[in-house]
Amino acid sequence: MTEQPTTDASEILDSLTGAVVVIDGERRITRMNAAAESLLHVSSRQAFGERLTQLLPALAVLADPIGQAFAEGASYTEREMRLALGPERTITVDCAITPLDGASSLLLEFEQLDRHLRISRENRLIAQNQAIRELIRGLAHEIKNPLGGLRGAAQLLESELSDDDQKEYTRIIISEADRLRTLVNGLLGPESRIEHSPTNLHEVLERVRHLASAEAPAGVEIQRDYDPSIPLLPAAGDQLIQALLNLVRNAMQAVGDSGRITLQTRTHRRFTIGDRQHRLVARVNVIDNGPGIAPELQDQIFYPMVTGRAEGSGIGLPIAQNLVNQHGGLIECTSEPGRTVFTVWLPLEEA
Repeated sequence: MTEQPTTDASEILDSLTGAVVVIDGERRITRMNAAAESLLHVSSRQAFGERLTQLLPALAVLADPIGQAFAEGASYTEREMRLALGPERTITVDCAITPLDGASSLLLEFEQLDRHLRISRENRLIAQNQAIRELIRGLAHEIKNPLGGLRGAAQLLESELSDDDQKEYTRIIISEADRLRTLVNGLLGPESRIEHSPTNLHEVLERVRHLASAEAPAGVEIQRDYDPSIPLLPAAGDQLIQALLNLVRNAMQAVGDSGRITLQTRTHRRFTIGDRQHRLVARVNVIDNGPGIAPELQDQIFYPMVTGRAEGSGIGLPIAQNLVNQHGGLIECTSEPGRTVFTVWLPLEEA
C-alpha cells in the first residue's frame, strides 16, 4: 500500500485550478486535489488507495491509454471524453496522462470543457438565428409583395364572376395567399420592439399548461416541477406564452397519444448567455419521454422548415427561438430516446 502524501505536496496540488489525480502501477489512487474532488464528486479520503475504475467506472474509457502510458513511458491526451458520473450528471473533459518517476505512477489532468462547449454552441445558435432572420427578412419582401397583388387580382376576378363553381377557384387562391402571408409573418415575428413588464414566469407556464392540457390526448400527462423562489422577470407575457406553448406542443407531438411532459423551473447565478454574463437567470425545461430527435436533425431543428414529421410545418421552433432571443435569452435542446429536453434560458434583469 502506498503512503499518504505529505502536507506540502497536498497543498501544492490543492492550489492548482485543474483537476489532478495520481495513480500508481496498480491503478490505485494515491493523490487527488480539491479541484478533482469537485469535478468527480468524490473526496480524496474516500478515493485514497481505491482502484481508479472501481471507484469511478466512467473512467474505464481511459484503461487503454493508461496501460500504454505505463508500458511505454509516454504521455497521452484524450480529447472530449463524455463521462457519465451519475444518473443525471454527464461531463465532457480533456484528459492528459503523464508518466511520473520513470512511469511507476501516472498524473491524470482533467480539464472540463462543458462551459466552453456550451458557450460555443450558444454563439452558434445566436449567429444561426440572426442569419436566418436576415434571410427571411429579405425573402419576405420578395414573397409578400407578389402575394398582395395575387390576392387583389383574385378578389377583382371574383367580383366579375357570377358562377359559384368558378368563384370557388378564386376563394382557393385568396385562402392560399392568406396562408402564405401568415406563414411569413410568423417567421418574421413581431415587427415592433417587444415591450417588457414585470412578469410572473409561473403564471405564464400555468397559462401554457392549461392551453396544452385542453389540446392534449387523454393519455398525455403534463407535470409541474417549479422553483417558487424565482422573482419576476422583464418579459412580454403574450410572446413568452407563445414561445413556451410552441415547445410544449412540440413535446405533445413527440409523445403522441400517451406520454409524460414535465415543466420545470430553476435559477442559476452568474450565468453566461452568448457573450453576456447575467447575475441571475431562469431556466425553464420542457421535458418529454418521447422517442427523441433523430441525431441528424438535432443540429438543424431551429432552422425553418426542418421537421421530423411529414405533416409538420417546421416553423414552431424557429418562432420560439426568435421570441426568446428578443428577451435576451436562448433555447437549447438535448435529446436521446426516452428523454428530450428543451431548455429556455431567460435573464432575470432587463437587458
